[in-house]
Amino acid sequence: MDLRYSEADETFRKELREWLAQEVPRHGASPARDDWAARRVYDTGWQRKLSDAGYAGINWPREYGGRGATLTEELVYYEEIARAKAPYIGMNFVGIRHGGPTIVAEGSEEQKAVHLPKILRGDEVWCQGFSEPNSGSDLASLSTSAVRDGDHYVVNGHKIWTSFAHSAEFCELLVRTDPDVKKHAGISWLIMPMDLPGIEIRPLPTLLGEIDFSEVFLEDVRIPVENLVGKENDGWRITNVTLRFERGSAWAADIIELNSFLGELAALARRTTRDDALAWEDKALRREIGHLSAEVESLWAWIKASISETAKTGVPGLDGSAIKLGFSELNQRIYELGTNLLGRAGLVREDLGDLPSGRIVDKFLNTLSLTIAAGSSQIQRNIISERILRQPREPR
Repeated sequence: MDLRYSEADETFRKELREWLAQEVPRHGASPARDDWAARRVYDTGWQRKLSDAGYAGINWPREYGGRGATLTEELVYYEEIARAKAPYIGMNFVGIRHGGPTIVAEGSEEQKAVHLPKILRGDEVWCQGFSEPNSGSDLASLSTSAVRDGDHYVVNGHKIWTSFAHSAEFCELLVRTDPDVKKHAGISWLIMPMDLPGIEIRPLPTLLGEIDFSEVFLEDVRIPVENLVGKENDGWRITNVTLRFERGSAWAADIIELNSFLGELAALARRTTRDDALAWEDKALRREIGHLSAEVESLWAWIKASISETAKTGVPGLDGSAIKLGFSELNQRIYELGTNLLGRAGLVREDLGDLPSGRIVDKFLNTLSLTIAAGSSQIQRNIISERILRQPREPR
């Protein structure tokens, strides 16, 4: 695995950096978190700019509208968008990071032609219909049913934590198509249009006062059979493909941002006082920032190795679970350190004086969900133990 940057990579970096230097300021500041209409315009508008400039779907195959970037170009891309503080992928997350890649890997040619160009341009927002009230960590126990009736599946059930449901055109939906076999064997992966009769969406406010998630109730929803991705009852295997995309290189830019934030913390410590002394004079604090920085660098090296493996096989490997586990728990520790450094200013969600307390506290609160989202830390440890280290299965 040779991850040194070539002259061509540096040429790509220069071009991308120049483009970002123009377009990021031009796109403006992100709208308020609770202004969903403005957020959709902002997020999909940025996605369209990426598409027009040839940067959308950086690692998607060219035949499906992506850039088909090399491994090292992909790494350069993540480094530069983080450095430029480019707009976050936002509402396009589900479509770009796992719905679209799953269709690339498992979908029919018709599904690819219909959905992939629109996802890349931001014309389709997708949501994720996986978890249920009684099937979160044990996702394979899901009970939302899909019964075939001619050319349609009739779907009944209840999904929860459905990201961007109230703004999406399509949903990647897991359903049970065979209740009479072992739970992993009777699941299918469907593309569900969100404007079908029988769909009820109820937003779920979070600790941050946002409604990124919703409950979705499905009553006799008729989904065309042509919207089945892969084969009927092969949905669990396809779901694992989806989750590997979600748990692998999806965190690359976030890891670079973590390293940048540690630099900000060090600078903040140099101008923040504790007990009549600068916080930076605390050896324990300097040691902790140094150790965290080393862990971030280690995780970034692991991302490089994972992306290299994906480049060979076309599908992320199981090490995505280890990366996701490391990232989510490291993220919590880093932003908890940030709130501790703020002292009493860490009790508010607004900037105080010249302290970026609002952003740090919001980030910290957001990290609380990371050890649950995209598979809980406990589930990731089971996957690492059983599927990577080949240890005996946990007693049931």
